Amino acid sequence: MADPSPLQNLPDEIFLHILSFLDTRDVVVLQSVSKYSLALCRDGNFWRNQCLSSSAVRERISLHRLGSDWVDEDGAIWGGAANGLGAGNQVDDQNESHWSRLERFPQLSSKWRKREQVRIAANWDPTFPGENTNWYNEYIQRYGPIAVSWFEQPQIQHGSLSDQIDVSGAALYRPSSSGEELFAVSPLDDGSICLWDVKGIRNRQGSILTKSGPGLLCADGPGADFSKRSKMTNTGVIECVSVDSRRHTAFFAVQSHLIEVDLETLQVIGNHPFEWSITTLSAADHTVPLTVGTLHGLHLHDFRIGSTRRKEYQLRLDNLSRKGGRDFSHILDPTPLAPYASLAQSGPQSILHLESPGNSSQLSDDIFVAGRFSNILHYDRRMFPAIRGSIHSGAKLCSLTSLPYPFSSIDSDLRRRFQLSEEQVEKAKNVAGGRTLIACGEYNTKGSLELYGLSSSIDNEPPSRVVRNSTMKNRQTASQSKLLSVINHGTRLVFSDGQGCLKWMERDGFTEVRQHRIGKSERVVHRSLFGSMPGSDDIARKILSTRAPGQNGNVQVNDDDILFWTGEKLGLLSFSSKPGFCQEDFEESTKTADEMAAEEEQQMYGERMRLALERQARDVRFVQNLGAGNLHGGI
Repeated sequence: MADPSPLQNLPDEIFLHILSFLDTRDVVVLQSVSKYSLALCRDGNFWRNQCLSSSAVRERISLHRLGSDWVDEDGAIWGGAANGLGAGNQVDDQNESHWSRLERFPQLSSKWRKREQVRIAANWDPTFPGENTNWYNEYIQRYGPIAVSWFEQPQIQHGSLSDQIDVSGAALYRPSSSGEELFAVSPLDDGSICLWDVKGIRNRQGSILTKSGPGLLCADGPGADFSKRSKMTNTGVIECVSVDSRRHTAFFAVQSHLIEVDLETLQVIGNHPFEWSITTLSAADHTVPLTVGTLHGLHLHDFRIGSTRRKEYQLRLDNLSRKGGRDFSHILDPTPLAPYASLAQSGPQSILHLESPGNSSQLSDDIFVAGRFSNILHYDRRMFPAIRGSIHSGAKLCSLTSLPYPFSSIDSDLRRRFQLSEEQVEKAKNVAGGRTLIACGEYNTKGSLELYGLSSSIDNEPPSRVVRNSTMKNRQTASQSKLLSVINHGTRLVFSDGQGCLKWMERDGFTEVRQHRIGKSERVVHRSLFGSMPGSDDIARKILSTRAPGQNGNVQVNDDDILFWTGEKLGLLSFSSKPGFCQEDFEESTKTADEMAAEEEQQMYGERMRLALERQARDVRFVQNLGAGNLHGGI
């Protein structure tokens, strides 16, 4: 057995201190030396400090005037005169950062310097108590290379010709509780349903796993005229599909019908009509009813009570398939309509089932609705359809998400300026029952990113009320165009905008971490006249994180990629130096065995011809050289 490396005899603290002098690329290479170096090179505190030092902290820290606060524990005052510095060497407090000051005055107490670094790190740290964070993955997602891959595009055959079918929405489906398999589910423009393999477990990554026949999603049911695609899609509806992975069921909004599909068999198991056209769906969860937003109202659809209705629907479906025509039975149905919440203004676009405080895997009874109206509406599932309250925004909002942690605009602003003490930071992060509502949209043609702090006030009479206690509206630096979709990504927020960019922000909603333009799905840029023009890039109308809900911090970096839908196709943004797949890969896979054999034979024939020509050229040069030698000998 080989002797251990001398480095292994060092205390871990000294080894990590040595790593701090290396470039991050060298630290990554060092991981492959041994299991010992791998464990230390993945140290969370080390990569947390790397994230801090690589951020824009140095530029954002402002010095305060020298005073009694600059006295260290030994009683030394670290002013200019106290350190033997003349007036001409006085440092400009407004332009120099804390870090520059620490480097300029090496006489400063090491205790004071360490305490100040800890305080700055506490102000910057975006995590909350109990939140498990993999800082190595965080560093990669903040500063590593980004690659965009494009999923296989569905095709439709017209004789010998083929044409692409547009994708009309997107949702994620996890068929197993382990979370290893992940599929993208989308309705297509021809009324079919398509599933893609996101992680490449069952098939090639990004390829089509299965696809139903056309016309499965049709408001008129089977036997209808499938030539009119308007009966099968809702133009402009972003949240048109929702998936309950536990029950292997998907819900599709098709005009004024909510169609329920079994994802294991790709068979329709329910068709629920509504009075008005469906404009948005909430996320499906097996613990609560689905919230359906129509043009003029909100409905609760409890799909958990579905066994009897599904049997009745299947019997009615059989009769329709034999007789043909539309189903008008719901018109004469004596059953009264289920209670619904009418809207004073039409056009809901996003419905959020709010999480419980401190627990992202458990839902509360709070429902928030945003859309083409100036207020965010708040409902309580236990008191539905009565409205509980509203939050004034003033913007046209199209996407909602949340954090199960508190938010205070005052504390957030002070932390962004690094002005809070460690005790104040800890107090701000430990507010009981605090949650954060996050919204994005458009205000006066510009992007609007909004954060609302929510707190639970426990009254003597249930239920508890969710009230707004803090507000942040970023309508200046978020984007010059409308924000389309927003989600949580690690310890950051990420949103897409109308310029084709994805932007990552800190949880304060102001500090930008990075941005990336998703580009064009076509690799051949000059395929069309407008391919190389500015503004011709694809835009992400909806973004989704591929990370499993409730998954702890011990995950691989690409378990938290971003799947996006452009309105026509699907793409995947991952943190890698090169794309994992592209359209050309799937074009090759669609060739038949005979076509691939003929192409291989043609390549071999070309290779043989190339070798023959090279051999012929060598013979010609040999004869020429031989002739030249004989001539020289004759002279």
